[in-house]
Amino acid sequence: MTSADKGHYHPLYAAGFVTAFGAHSIAANLGGYGLEHHASLLTVGLLLAVYDGAEVVLNPVFGALADRIGPRPVLLGGLIGFAAASTAFVLAGDVGLLGLARLAQGAAAAAFSPAASTLVARLTPAGGHGRRFGSYGAWKGLGYTLGPLLGGVLVTAGGFTLLFGTLAVLAAAVAVWAYIRVPAVPALPRPRSTVVDLVRRLSRPSFVTPTLTLGAATAALSVGVGFLPVYGAGAGMTPLATGALVSVLSAVAALTQPWAGRARDADRIGERAGCALGLLLAAAGFVGAASLPGWPGLLVAAVLIGVGTGIVTPLAFAALAASTPAERLGETMGAAEVGRELGDAGGPLLVGGIATVAGLGAGLGGLAAVTALIAVVCAASRERSHD
Repeated sequence: MTSADKGHYHPLYAAGFVTAFGAHSIAANLGGYGLEHHASLLTVGLLLAVYDGAEVVLNPVFGALADRIGPRPVLLGGLIGFAAASTAFVLAGDVGLLGLARLAQGAAAAAFSPAASTLVARLTPAGGHGRRFGSYGAWKGLGYTLGPLLGGVLVTAGGFTLLFGTLAVLAAAVAVWAYIRVPAVPALPRPRSTVVDLVRRLSRPSFVTPTLTLGAATAALSVGVGFLPVYGAGAGMTPLATGALVSVLSAVAALTQPWAGRARDADRIGERAGCALGLLLAAAGFVGAASLPGWPGLLVAAVLIGVGTGIVTPLAFAALAASTPAERLGETMGAAEVGRELGDAGGPLLVGGIATVAGLGAGLGGLAAVTALIAVVCAASRERSHD
C-alpha cells in the first residue's frame, strides 16, 4: 500500500468523525435548549431520538443503494445532504426547526455512514481490514469525545446557529475532500435476490454474531458515557471530575481501536476471542463501578469499558467485511449500523428500567450480566479464518 493509496482512507475517516461529532455536539446541548425554551422532557427526548431514529430506518436502505449504484455517490450525496440540512437551519433562523433539521441530518448520516464503511472495506486489500476499521473507529471515537466539548463552546459563543453553521462547513469540506481523494468504486454485479434471501443472509452466524457484539459494545459505551457520571455525582464527585471520567473512557476507546485492528491483522488476536475478551472487560467495568467505592472504582470502570469496547469494534467490523461478498457490503454495513443504533438506545433503556426499580448499581449489574452472556455466545461461535 503506497502513501498515495493511504490518502484514500483519510476522507472516509473524516466522514466517520462528521457523523459522530454532529450527533453528540447537538445532543449534549439539548438539555440547555430545553431549559431555555421551557420544553418538556418528552420534547427533549424526541429531539435526542430523532437523529438515531432516522439512521435506524434508513441505514439499510442507503446501504443497499450503495451496492446498487456504488458507495462513492452515496457517500458524497449524504455529506452534501448533511451540509444542506445544516445550512437550511442557519438560513431559516428559527430554533423551533431544530427537530426537523436534526431529522434531516440523521437521514443524511444514514447515507454516508454505511457508504464510508463500505468503501473502507472495498478499498482495503485482504488481511488489512482490522487496521483500517481500527483507524475509522478511532476517528468516530474522536468525534464522540470532542462533540460535547466543542459543541458546548460553539453554542455558548453563537447559539445553535453557529454550531449548525460549523457542521455545514465541516460536512461540505469533507465532501470536497472525498470527491478529490476517494476513487470511484463501481457497483458489482449481484445475483437476483428476494426478501427471503435477504432474511437468510442476515440470519447467518457470520452476520448475527458480529452485529450482536457491536450492539453490546455500543450499549456499554453509551451507558458508560451516560450513567457513570450519574453514579459519580451520587458518590460526591464534581461535574469537572465526572466530565474527566467520560473523557478518559472515550479517549481509551479511541486509542484502543487501531491497536486491536493491527493485532487482528497480525494474527495476534482472533475475532471470536478478541470480541469475547472485549465484552468481558466491559462487563467487569460495570461490576467495578457498582462494587468499588468512589472515584477509584469509577476510574477503573472507565478504563475497562473503554478498552473493552475499543477491542470489539474493529474486530467485529473486520469480521463482517471479510465474511461478506463485495457486492453485498453496503447491505451488510447498513444492517450492522442498525444493530449499533439499537444497542445505543437499548443499553440506557435497560439500565434505566432496572435502576428505577432496584437502583443504579443493580442497573449496571444487569447490563454487565447481559454483556457477559453475549461474550459467551461470541466465544462459542465458530472462529472464521482471516480474509
